[in-house]
Amino acid sequence: MTLLVGATLFLPESNRKPSTHTMPLEVPPAASEVSEIARCNLLCAEGLNGAEKINIDECLRRLDQIAQHVSQETKRHWYRFVQNRGEYNNSEGVFRCIVLATVMQEDFGIHYNPERVTEVEVFEPNEGFYGDSRDVFIHGLLSDRAAGTCASSPVLYAAVGRRLGYPLNLVTTKNHLFVRWDGPTERFNFDATGKGLSLFDDDHYRNWPFPVSAEEEKACGYLKSLNSTEERALFLNIRGHCLMASGRSSEAVQAHAEAAKLVPANRLYQQTLSIVQREAASLAQSQVQQDITQLENAAERAIATSRSRRGD
Repeated sequence: MTLLVGATLFLPESNRKPSTHTMPLEVPPAASEVSEIARCNLLCAEGLNGAEKINIDECLRRLDQIAQHVSQETKRHWYRFVQNRGEYNNSEGVFRCIVLATVMQEDFGIHYNPERVTEVEVFEPNEGFYGDSRDVFIHGLLSDRAAGTCASSPVLYAAVGRRLGYPLNLVTTKNHLFVRWDGPTERFNFDATGKGLSLFDDDHYRNWPFPVSAEEEKACGYLKSLNSTEERALFLNIRGHCLMASGRSSEAVQAHAEAAKLVPANRLYQQTLSIVQREAASLAQSQVQQDITQLENAAERAIATSRSRRGD
């Protein structure tokens, strides 16, 4: 297997055997660090369509089990890296991420929900993409369906990788989310939302899935590694879209307002909040008008009935 930046990679299933080489020990980070991203994501899914039976503690235990299995498989395959480092760009991080993606997809069936697939540069209506929270939050990937989208899969990979001590961060570009290995000695992006694992540099994401100008990149916080506050804002933003898709506009405004408050410098969140506020106001006004019309109709019927009884 030849490793090229931008190539899709997949670790072969054949010839699995125990490693006879010593692998550097993984250094698990503090428990608060590994659970924060997953727990925050799951909390933001509570109460949404598709999350009626969500059990956060059970999901976190499932993540621990997945991480343990990935760790075991990484150790079993370490000989591959030792014997042929060139196939992995002489990068321990790249090798670990290939194993992570392979195990997640082959052993746990993690995949992109085919019902959410669209052509590049084609928007699916929010009512479809955000209609079921299982497609955009990680509880859908941790369930038997094991399906998600680019809104949830990168979060799952980051949550599992962090449990293994991997320096993984979420990164946004226009209408897409991916993962970055951001360690002290190496830095690379990886995308495992589809089949296998792809490595692309930042310039790729400045043009895919939509072009991003330098001004947009700065104003919207694109192509930077997100910190924990920015992760929370991202999840609240997704929650807001889910609420809006299900007609819960007042709650959607609250979620988007909280996201905008957490990251006030992010223009995307500020613009989204303004749009949702206008839509919510319009829906509220429409509802008021419907209520008035219903009251007027009821009054007219009552008057007609009264007149009929009097013989008018």
